[in-house]
Amino acid sequence: MFWASASVATKFGVQSAAPLVLATVRFLIAGTGMLLVAYVFQKGNPLPTGVEWKRLTIFAALNTTIYLGLFVLALKQVSAGIGSLSTATNPLFITLMSAAFLRRPLRWQEGAGLLLGLLGVCVAAYPLLGQAYATVEGLLILLGSMLSISAATVYYARYNWRLPNLVINGWQVLIGGLLILPVTLLTTDISATSFDGRFWASVGWLIGPVSVLALQLWFRLVRADAVKASLWLFLCPIFGFAYSSVLLGEPITLYTVAGTVLVVGGLGLGRKTAVATD
Repeated sequence: MFWASASVATKFGVQSAAPLVLATVRFLIAGTGMLLVAYVFQKGNPLPTGVEWKRLTIFAALNTTIYLGLFVLALKQVSAGIGSLSTATNPLFITLMSAAFLRRPLRWQEGAGLLLGLLGVCVAAYPLLGQAYATVEGLLILLGSMLSISAATVYYARYNWRLPNLVINGWQVLIGGLLILPVTLLTTDISATSFDGRFWASVGWLIGPVSVLALQLWFRLVRADAVKASLWLFLCPIFGFAYSSVLLGEPITLYTVAGTVLVVGGLGLGRKTAVATD
């Protein structure tokens, strides 16, 4: 529920600010806030050491800088509902990347599920292309963001992390913000940003329920089982389309329903495979 709300909150935020400005402010404030809690209020949490800094930086680049940087850029051109629907394809990409990088056997059901999920996103987006709710460029940027977060999830699952979830989350969000900061300063006219109530409400929601609460829950699930955890993301399009319809007035059509059914069907194939593997 919280993760699906990110698309709508971002759509509100980019009405007041350039996408990268919104992302950078969010990352720097959220990362700093979580680290203050971890080291000032909780006490006793360890600092990263040695190879942990390298792993955190790689994870931050994939999970925050590239994924969320591309995601906010895409939502300037794509509806919030499509943004939520794309998130549900992550389990399919995670399964594919697990086969490639973790030497996990790839079954035909998983390949078919991936194709079915991508087809579902295309079907749901098709009528929106001619209604100013989506562009081909936006969909391609969105695809890049999904590949990045899937790679981040597989990378995270490769290691046994000594650090607590809050420490990992705080550092990876702050490092991700520092990595994207030069790009924002070089490519964006910050003076055109309107730091109004809508902007700060968007940033506040993206920091609290999304960056802190949703990611804390996500890390807890991924530590148990990355593939099974990712299957919960199939709920994102259901909540996402509901939020975007009620709050933004975005249309829900037969294409929307058909595309969502295809995505969930593709995830169903992956779920059967995951259960069979156990």
